[in-house]
Order: sequence, then C-alpha cells, then structure tokens
Amino acid sequence: MDQSVSLSISEISKTSKLTFKQSIVVVSTNGKVLKKRRLSLSQSITDNNLEAIANDSEEEIIKPRSAPFSFLSNMTYHFIRIIKHEFILNDTLNQTIIRANDQYLTAAAIHNLDEAVKFDMGAYMSSKDDTKVPVILRISKTQLYVSAQDEDQPVLLKEMPEIPKTITGSDTNFLFFWETHGTKNYFVSVAHPNLFIATKHDNWVCLAKGLPSITDFQILENQA
Repeated sequence: MDQSVSLSISEISKTSKLTFKQSIVVVSTNGKVLKKRRLSLSQSITDNNLEAIANDSEEEIIKPRSAPFSFLSNMTYHFIRIIKHEFILNDTLNQTIIRANDQYLTAAAIHNLDEAVKFDMGAYMSSKDDTKVPVILRISKTQLYVSAQDEDQPVLLKEMPEIPKTITGSDTNFLFFWETHGTKNYFVSVAHPNLFIATKHDNWVCLAKGLPSITDFQILENQA
C-alpha cells in the first residue's frame, strides 16, 4: 500500500454561539456510525462545545452502519456558519500543508509559518440526516475551497464566488465529515465515504483509504 501520514491542525479559534432546533451527533470511523447522542431543543453551543460533542464518550452505543454514496449525495446540506478560522495543517512528519500551485496542495517542512496555508472551516447541516457534522474547507481570505477527487488523486482547489448556502449532488465533493475521537480528528469525504484526507508518500494532499492511525488529525491551539 502507498504510505499515508496523519495530519495535525494548528488553529486560531473564535468562539461564538449557534442554536440548533434539534441535533443528533454521531461519532464514526471509516464511515461507520458508532455512537449517538441527541441534543436538547434550542440548545446554544460554542465552537468548543462542537468539539466536545464529537469527542463525548458517554454517548449511546448503536449498531455500526454506513450510508451509501447515493444516499449521501442526494441529500441537501445547508450552511450554518464558519466555526474555525485560520488553522494550519501539519502531518505526523512535521510537514506543513502549503500551496503547490494554483490547484493543488502539498506537504513540506518549512521554517516560516507565513508559507503555510491557513484554512477556515464552515459547518453544514443535512435536510435528511443530522447524524454527522459536514464541513467545508476554505483557504482563509480567499474563495478557494478544497474539493475531493477519486482515491489517490490530489484534492483540488476550486474557486467559487461565495461559500455555498446549499450543497447537493456532485457538489458534495466540497464536503467532509469532521469526526473526532479523543485528540484525534478525521476528515472523511462526503462524496467518497471510505476515503480520508491524507498526505501521501509523494507529499500530495489527496484522498486515501487506511486505518485511523494513518489518517488522524490532532488539533493544536495556536498561541501566537
């Protein structure tokens, strides 16, 4: 198998509040649902609460299942808001995600963090299935968004005039399920539910299969 390495996130997080009428949060691995918890009606939560919910070990254990691609791609996802601002992706080799060119991302060892790509994360909710946390990744201060391709193909940077208010069909390539387990975080493609964002042995940022140990992220607060 091609080697993949995990990523970590250094971020500047801005706290604000968001109210859900109703939400069910599922923690899953490799696209399979493992745990479930229902939030109370009109519960106001912060960015830190979102992370705590995804990492909560006191959730109801349910039978593992996975949603087929046709079901996921036919759903409509509605934009909520940006929940993380200007975070940096680093892999387990201490390489940082940078721009390879106008379309692609790569990982490299750098000494000046000004060269690093900074990302914003936007949260969405589904019209039919509110059991996961779909997010979109945007390069900060631009309208360039990360878009998934097929397995082992580099992710693309695509420009849009603004962040999509609704996403469905083929546009689900822009969405990833954000999952956390303890300090580990994962980004699973909505369009390809068995594929994770990873950096491959050739350092391109792409989609890859693999065990959680080679596809996990760690979120580190940026103290700068």
